[in-house]
Amino acid sequence: MYWLAHIEGGPRRVNHTAVAIGDFIYSFGGYCSNEDYRSLNTIDVHVLNTQNLRWSQVPQRKNEHGLLLQYPEVPFQRYGHTSVAYEHKVYMWGGRNDETGCNILFCFDTLTLRWSKPEVTGDIPGVRDGHSACIIDHFMYIFGGFEEEINQFSCDVHKLNLKTMHWSYIRTTGQPPSYRDFHTATILNDRMYIFGGRGDTHSPYHSQEEIYCSQIVYLDLRTREWIHPNITGAVPIGRRSHSAFVYKNLLYIFGGYNGINDQHFNDLYCFDPEKNRWSMIATRGIVPKPRRRQVCLVIDKRLYLFGGTSPSENNTMRGGHGQKLFDYSDTHVLDFEPNLKTMCLMSVIENDLDQSYLPFDIRWEIRNMTHANNISRPLNNTG
Repeated sequence: MYWLAHIEGGPRRVNHTAVAIGDFIYSFGGYCSNEDYRSLNTIDVHVLNTQNLRWSQVPQRKNEHGLLLQYPEVPFQRYGHTSVAYEHKVYMWGGRNDETGCNILFCFDTLTLRWSKPEVTGDIPGVRDGHSACIIDHFMYIFGGFEEEINQFSCDVHKLNLKTMHWSYIRTTGQPPSYRDFHTATILNDRMYIFGGRGDTHSPYHSQEEIYCSQIVYLDLRTREWIHPNITGAVPIGRRSHSAFVYKNLLYIFGGYNGINDQHFNDLYCFDPEKNRWSMIATRGIVPKPRRRQVCLVIDKRLYLFGGTSPSENNTMRGGHGQKLFDYSDTHVLDFEPNLKTMCLMSVIENDLDQSYLPFDIRWEIRNMTHANNISRPLNNTG
């Protein structure tokens, strides 16, 4: 696996959410330290074209009077929310700003670039953030998070039928994962795998005595039973605000943060659901800096990582343990299966080898790859 590109100049966002539809990645909200997150300003939407690695921002819509649409017609800027892609639409739920939480379902149409607010029925989950959402068939599953109204962590499962817009509370059997937020939930083979997150020794209450579980647990979506498999291999340390993604029926996690050790990560682990075995993955290229609350999405054979935050001595940002944190605006690309040509070109770049003997078209490609690893590209607001 090869980290091919490191590009600056994207949206500076932390605790945002994003989905991939076709060759485009749509990113919603999140925060940037030192900005105002008490008002109900409209959420921002950024789009990455993965063919040319350029970001653009979707213009905000206006009403018939020429005024910008406001909440609740459109969602307010938030963090700790989730989004899933279903056909050409994105369904966003939950999250909060510094003052207000939300449990209204919003829909973003990637063809019209417009928001809508579908009417829902059923047992709507309570306001929360730090939950997870994943999709299988036409169902969106919500797990965990921190519930605002009761001031407690959750370990509940809810399901939204995206065809009927009906919410259901899922009654499960077996021992559920402990109460937590900022974990990941990943669908593999009719199973929802839960890993990581932040809990509390006095869960479901939040007493500031954090715990970080390294046990992976899955919900069999056919039987609705929680299973705790026997795990082998190099088990990653417990963490929160990491990323999880699937490639070729294997589950990967990247980065995250352990509050007990006060440690950020930039490691990459792979979990094999057939063998119930973890392994640590070594990659080549320019590895992203340790961080948490970033986004990772897979398109074809490549992973796209952007945003997040980690400690910095020179920037005053939000953080725990008296830390100063720096919010990233970078974008990284990991090639899961680089071909021989790509590996040779990257070797030339990494070792600063003589290029004069190479054909012009190869030298031009090397120039572009070097350019992609160093250039700062501003947002193109015109799209």
